[in-house]
Amino acid sequence: MTAGLSFGNISRNPVQTGRRVGIIGLDTSHATAFTKTFNAENASPDFGGYRVVAAYPQGSKDIESSVRRVPGYIEEVKKFGVEIVDTIPDLLKKVDVVLLETNDGRPHLEQAIPVLKAGKTMFIDKPIAGSLTDAIAIFQAAKDYKVPVFSSSALRYMTHIEDIMKNKSIGKVLGATTYSPCSIEPTHPDLFWYGIHGVEPLFTVMGVGCQTLTRVHTPNTDVVTGIWDDNRVGTFHGLRAGRTGFGGHVFGETGIKTFGDYNGYDPLLKDIVKFFQTGVSPVAEEETIEIFTFMEAADESKRRGGASVSLAEVKQKALAQVKKIW
Repeated sequence: MTAGLSFGNISRNPVQTGRRVGIIGLDTSHATAFTKTFNAENASPDFGGYRVVAAYPQGSKDIESSVRRVPGYIEEVKKFGVEIVDTIPDLLKKVDVVLLETNDGRPHLEQAIPVLKAGKTMFIDKPIAGSLTDAIAIFQAAKDYKVPVFSSSALRYMTHIEDIMKNKSIGKVLGATTYSPCSIEPTHPDLFWYGIHGVEPLFTVMGVGCQTLTRVHTPNTDVVTGIWDDNRVGTFHGLRAGRTGFGGHVFGETGIKTFGDYNGYDPLLKDIVKFFQTGVSPVAEEETIEIFTFMEAADESKRRGGASVSLAEVKQKALAQVKKIW
């Protein structure tokens, strides 16, 4: 958490007209994958001519699996004409919009503040932060600086989710269960690190409104069951043993639909481009905050031996912490 931050009310134009993309954090494969797509010689018109021109490589400082990637990823992006810079301020002088890609959510708030001060529209890769408190603070800072931010896992765009949600292929969604790998990183709340890839699609199909949850935890598995305000039930199944994968089952008024099949990053990148062009996030702030409240409440349920936990209680505690940041 970063203390002593100042968030003045500054008038900004949320729509960016330039197409120069800057990346913060070269400790994740997302950074190289996004660069390859945007900077490809035959890049699709769907990507609007956006091009990664500069990157600030520093990501996590103490997560070994992330730190060791940086030298190789620097060389990868340089092959696509990306300039490596020494500081975030140096980056901001060269770009119009920003992809905050640091794999470690803990420094995201500190890294995001200069971007927001500079008025640069920003996509923040998952996890948006390393705590619910910092996630809320990022959105508050974005409001104060009048700069739009957007965060999402690419698993929101799995096969058949659009059919379920936009085409209403099974009518109203009455419940859902999702699953994903759920490796745990000790520096983050348990589900923030990888479980988010299963929690994000759960909220994509269920929407907001989760009131309480319970968590069953074993070394190999997590099962988190939430009850929504209209008595619907949604469950996330986190996998740490045996065969793993991504997917889910959605229960509707007129049918049951299975979704799965990871579609790569292109659907997410198309939405990022639209966001850069319009300043309108395709995922509401309310939903992203509730996703992180759900995941942090799951940790609280674990601490209480699987007892039911109110999301409102967890969010209120985080909001009280946010007030201490500035």
